[in-house]
Amino acid sequence: MPIRSSVYAACAVVVAALVVGAAAPVAAAPPDPADPGGPAVSGTAAPVAAASPEASRPGGPSGAVGAPGVGDPFFPLAGNGGIDVQDYNLKLAYDPATDRLEGTATLRIVATQDLRRFDLDLREFTLGTVTVDGVAATFTRDGQELQITPRRTLRKGASFTVVVPYSGVAKPVTDPDDSIEGFVPTGDGAFVVNEPQGSPGWYPANDTPRDKATYTIAMTVPAGLTAVGNGALVSQTAAGGRTTFTWRERFPMAPYLTTITIGKFVVTTGRAGGIPTYVAVDPSQAAASAPVLRKLPEMVAFLQDLYGPYPFETVGAIVDDAPDVGYALETQTKPAFDRAPDDATLLHELSHQWYGDAVTLRQWPDIWLHEGFATWSEWIWAERHGGQTAAQRFADLAATPASDDDFWNPPPGDPGEAANLFAGSVYDRGAMTLQALREKIGDRAFFTVMRRWYAEHKYGNVSTPEFVALAQQVSRQDLGAFFKAWLYTPGKPAFLADDGAAVASARLAASEGGGRRR
Repeated sequence: MPIRSSVYAACAVVVAALVVGAAAPVAAAPPDPADPGGPAVSGTAAPVAAASPEASRPGGPSGAVGAPGVGDPFFPLAGNGGIDVQDYNLKLAYDPATDRLEGTATLRIVATQDLRRFDLDLREFTLGTVTVDGVAATFTRDGQELQITPRRTLRKGASFTVVVPYSGVAKPVTDPDDSIEGFVPTGDGAFVVNEPQGSPGWYPANDTPRDKATYTIAMTVPAGLTAVGNGALVSQTAAGGRTTFTWRERFPMAPYLTTITIGKFVVTTGRAGGIPTYVAVDPSQAAASAPVLRKLPEMVAFLQDLYGPYPFETVGAIVDDAPDVGYALETQTKPAFDRAPDDATLLHELSHQWYGDAVTLRQWPDIWLHEGFATWSEWIWAERHGGQTAAQRFADLAATPASDDDFWNPPPGDPGEAANLFAGSVYDRGAMTLQALREKIGDRAFFTVMRRWYAEHKYGNVSTPEFVALAQQVSRQDLGAFFKAWLYTPGKPAFLADDGAAVASARLAASEGGGRRR
């Protein structure tokens, strides 16, 4: 995610099967729900949260009520019980002159329990007639909960289609750390980033990272503007002074990774190895970003060699002029930058395509599995391209005095509260955890862990205990105390020397240039 600056039970050992296969430049596509003959791909639906007394009654003719959240420790009402979204088809139109967004969202869903009512997440907006399988349904609003009651009970395992027409002014979402996200207006359009809870600010979603789906997003904008989305551009048509851009992401994607960023962009296309590239840059950022973006193919190749085949069918970048946002984000297939990135920021967001987008946390307190991994990826890139080694970066940071509470806390595996989701320690101490693991178990075992973590969980969801289990299995070491000290214990680990030395290059490099990143 952008770089923005719950303790779990002891980790149980989980035996993970080794995935063996030859690396390929482009991942094989999963079955596509947009193909009527293809099976569903989600397979990552959120488990139903603990039911209310009403919802726990036997299903019978009346069915049950889907829970209004999946119980995430930081965002308990995000996501919804009883449903597994397979595919989103969003038909949108936006006029920057009025900030008005009009849309029709069509969702193909599988019921994971008998349902007489279910929820979607949507903020604001005026709604038209909501239908379930073509029949008008009743609905009510409760905060961001759109509560839909179909004409007939939906049976467990049944596939159904929901259509939600809506219109209004999309308002940015303010996070607990006071940063903004969602559909954020810019001088010539909108910068669209959603981590962790911005998606319901512009479309109805099952807003949990556990429920990945495929997407088609068609955005109509005034002529002269470009709308950039996830996946491949399947069509671009002009009529009546407006242009419609239709994007298709046929690989599973969590709702927070969607984008349809709008503006005046200079677009370049090409290839990174065998992977098609699409790069859109605001003219004001073109000169500053050009030297960095030229390295995109090299970075993709480097990350493939390091971690495994690139997980999606397209890659690229969106570089906008969005000063109100203040960070970059790993929107799937095309990371979005609020300004021209530096090398470290581009590498960081590209590495998230492996760790964050393809392999995604199950609950938000495990965010170090994204940010620690992406930050360490910056370190290994520098190490292998003539810069400071990861060991040197680790040593610089390890010299940070124990009295520097903001650096060492919160511990990366236990951020404590949503406002700390993007604390600096999640990034730096998270990356230090990986480098310490590398030094403890050796390069051969460490890189085996990293590659297997990706190969065995690609397109799925993960937790810290699963990572610990894999590291223990591969290394044949008991790493419980190691991970407890690095991930869950507040303050500077006691075994690190504290000579009071100032942290120079490493922390300076992390705080300057390229903007914050998630």
